[in-house]
Amino acid sequence: MKAEHYVGGVFRSDGPAFPLISPADGAEIGTVPEAPREVVDDAVAAARGVLRGPWGAAGVEERAAAMRRIADGIQARFGEFVDAEVADTGRPRAFAETVDVPRAIGNFRAYADLLYGRPERAYTTQVPGWSTGGGQALNYTVRRPLGVVAIISPWNLPLLLMTWKVAPALAAGNAVVVKPSEETPSTATLLAQVIDQAGLPAGAFNLVHGHGPGAAGEFLTGHPGVDAIAFTGESATGSAIMRNAADHVTPVSFELGGKNPALVFADADLDAAVDGTVRSSFTHSGQICLCTERVYVERPVFDEFVERLGARAKELADYGPMISAAHRDKVLSYYRLAREEGATVVAGGGAPSFGDGRDGGFHVEPTVLTGLPETARTVREEIFGPVCHVAPFDTEDEALRLANDSPYGLASTVWTRDLSRAHRVAPKVETGIVWVNCWNLRDLRTPFGGVKASGIGREGGEYSLDFFSEPVNVCIQI
Repeated sequence: MKAEHYVGGVFRSDGPAFPLISPADGAEIGTVPEAPREVVDDAVAAARGVLRGPWGAAGVEERAAAMRRIADGIQARFGEFVDAEVADTGRPRAFAETVDVPRAIGNFRAYADLLYGRPERAYTTQVPGWSTGGGQALNYTVRRPLGVVAIISPWNLPLLLMTWKVAPALAAGNAVVVKPSEETPSTATLLAQVIDQAGLPAGAFNLVHGHGPGAAGEFLTGHPGVDAIAFTGESATGSAIMRNAADHVTPVSFELGGKNPALVFADADLDAAVDGTVRSSFTHSGQICLCTERVYVERPVFDEFVERLGARAKELADYGPMISAAHRDKVLSYYRLAREEGATVVAGGGAPSFGDGRDGGFHVEPTVLTGLPETARTVREEIFGPVCHVAPFDTEDEALRLANDSPYGLASTVWTRDLSRAHRVAPKVETGIVWVNCWNLRDLRTPFGGVKASGIGREGGEYSLDFFSEPVNVCIQI
């Protein structure tokens, strides 16, 4: 597939092209244009212009109708979106069919439903006047869009996480400039085609391709014409974007990395805990920010849990590749580091051999480790691969101390049959999301985001609409 920029309602291919590589077999599957600064400038200008024109004047019903047309457009080309997502990421087709594309459709429909009465809703109250002579005043609050929003989306869930930001940003009345990951540009290009056919005013949605530092990503996040930045990706990249945005005091919403813990208590349903940990550690080969990399198991069931988890990891087959050769090499370097640090490798620990075209791709084995101290780099640092380290604990307080001893705080899981323990422990785990006896069970209206190095702000439902709009107080003396 040939990726294209979409700027001011026009598809273009400015800039030198670089190859798009399949992570499944290492073959070149397309080309991507590297947007020069001029293309980014044009995209921001187009977004600014449409806010002074038809999109800025669009009301709730018009924006809601646009969201539904976009959702219908994705649905009509469902198979194309699945094909593009599978080609770019190498993930199992079933994942794209049941998660990526349906969630993208759902994101636009959900914000269309939320729109009515939301961005323009006003809270009204009368309060006693404080000026000389007394009197009263009517105060009410309205919300207005931020303006031009830069959206930087990642490679692990390209369509889902891009639309997770694009939908509420557009719903709130903003114009957007999107830069997807250079590793996964295809569904972003398809989305631009759908939006073009849906009839949004030119400039409401703009798309630029390219890399990050010293390229399109840096040009966009440091642009003086950008009013807000929404980013999902690595914590280090988030820090760089924040420094870039600081010169213009640009507000940011960040969903960053994680080193997510699971707590398995001895009274847990062990079948469910093992099944859940297989999902939370190895889904999409661990390349989801919510995946579990640290598992703490109460000592009476520790040995059985490790044995069963290791056996399940060895049985996994269709788990998909790493996104790139560089990322595969990073994950394998942590497998080597774990051995150097003294880990026991219960399952995996290397690269598989398939005897077919997949051997040209970027696969690694699902891996279960034990025996490392909490100070080990393998336990402290985010790997973002299909790997978890399992360690025992003896008391509830110890479990919480281990779980919270991390610079990250995105998501966690707690496995227990004790309802009192669940309610007692969950609020004490220092993560933005705590799942009890489940993993990645999502209601799109609930707050999503992390604490510490895992992010700034919350996404989802009205929380996203709150970020993508700002409250304005109007005071009228009576």
